[in-house]
Amino acid sequence: MIGDGAPPDSSGPSVDDAELILRTVDVRKSFGGQEVLKGVSLEVARGEVVVLIGPSGSGKTTFLRCINCFERPDSGTVLVNGHYIGSKVNRQGRKVDASTREIAHQRAEIGFVFQHFNLFPNRTALENVMLGPVKAQGMGKEKARSLAIEQLEKVGLGTKVDTYPAQLSGGQKQRVAIARSLAMNPALMLFDEPTSALDPEVIGEVLTVIRDLASEGMTMIIVSHEIGFAREVADRVVMFDDGQIVEAGTPRDVFDNPVQPRTKSFLSKVL
Repeated sequence: MIGDGAPPDSSGPSVDDAELILRTVDVRKSFGGQEVLKGVSLEVARGEVVVLIGPSGSGKTTFLRCINCFERPDSGTVLVNGHYIGSKVNRQGRKVDASTREIAHQRAEIGFVFQHFNLFPNRTALENVMLGPVKAQGMGKEKARSLAIEQLEKVGLGTKVDTYPAQLSGGQKQRVAIARSLAMNPALMLFDEPTSALDPEVIGEVLTVIRDLASEGMTMIIVSHEIGFAREVADRVVMFDDGQIVEAGTPRDVFDNPVQPRTKSFLSKVL
């Protein structure tokens, strides 16, 4: 089910393998006979911020979900920090599918921030952030509490530790979700349109947190339609269309001097 695929395409940086946080090779995924990802290969270096753009339905979110193995690819390879995600090498040296329990362990190095927060409504902000370190990492509750408070303060919510999600604004909920991911000490953060469910007035507070993470060297892949934000924070912009990467480059390259007609057409509608 999981194959080795073709070599990565040229949309990744030329760096030593030790500096690669993500490598995907020929990742493919279909739903109901429709191929949503058509062989996506991408490399992301340590500390790099990559923003994925493209029309709705082009495969961006599915690609993120395949990296984290929320969706198991039909074929291809995903490695994060040098470790397989969704597969493993067995005693015979063959790559085979990993079990559900093994995948849960593998994705511990990945933080995922969803469009719609996915907070537990019956738990406070503090409890939502504590849950991962306690349940997934076996951390003691007092240590997890201190860590959770630290991460909530980091995203500007130090005064909201005992507040339930229903009492928070959309921007605050998303910042709790970011703190929850950061508490797991991920090597890679994935953001799936983190501002799309927010009122315009609070988008800025979430983008500020992401900017701060970028300045601190966090490796991130962000699906976003916020072109101005992408231009400011991205090291590289990757254009998706019809399940494939059609263009990649610096924000200046992609936004100011796109090469591919499909990129030009898309940007003409959103810029």
